[in-house]
Amino acid sequence: MKSVPVWIWYTVLRIVLFAVPLAVLLVAGVNPWVSTAVAAVFGLSASLIFLRRPREQIATDLYAARHREEPVVRADDEEEDAAVDARDPERREP
Repeated sequence: MKSVPVWIWYTVLRIVLFAVPLAVLLVAGVNPWVSTAVAAVFGLSASLIFLRRPREQIATDLYAARHREEPVVRADDEEEDAAVDARDPERREP
């Protein structure tokens, strides 16, 4: 069974860290604008404190994806390049 990608866990936890305080404040009868602002500040603060590892893992994965040694070659890339070259002879490399 595949494990869930870290960015999905991070996103779900960020939403929960915002939604739970928002729901509690709204049930308590606090003004919706104030509830939203307080929940946003709480969610941001809690995620900075408690979600450091997932955030660093996402940053590492993004960096690795952007700085690969070799470009990713997909199976149909060569076929697409050949089709484009056949259609436009001026684009062919010397």
